[in-house]
Amino acid sequence: MEARFNLFDSATAAKFAKRVHAAGTVLEQSSLPKAVRELVMLRVSQINGCAMCIDIHTKEAAAAGEDAVRLNLVAAWREATVFTEAERAALALAEEGTRIADAGDGVSDATWARVREHYDDDQTGTLIAVIAMINAANRMNVIVRTPAGSYAAGMIATALD
Repeated sequence: MEARFNLFDSATAAKFAKRVHAAGTVLEQSSLPKAVRELVMLRVSQINGCAMCIDIHTKEAAAAGEDAVRLNLVAAWREATVFTEAERAALALAEEGTRIADAGDGVSDATWARVREHYDDDQTGTLIAVIAMINAANRMNVIVRTPAGSYAAGMIATALD
């Protein structure tokens, strides 16, 4: 399988992708745990059907020490016992923030309250930015049908730096 278009063949798209990646490096400086960031990016990518981002974030999370059971259960996090209440709040925000059009109010007040119970202002801002950033990356990859499976942890940082 080949992508229908290589985003790096477009000067503008390549610059944009590099800037999205640079924005992601800023988010790494937040006190929001890497595990939460990776779980959120994985869940959003699952919802959006972005095979490339699922590949990236599964492997990056595993390389950072994330447990395989938790990674395998992200898609069914509501029924899984392996996530903390804080992680559940972040995953709920990720789902509602990604499926904005599916609910009249976007993110529910109940989800927002749970997020604010577990995360401070900087961490909440980081969660919002992570959700927005991964949705943008998902859309780019889904549009061009970027194939998945050959990613190795650390590749994206090397390719875009």
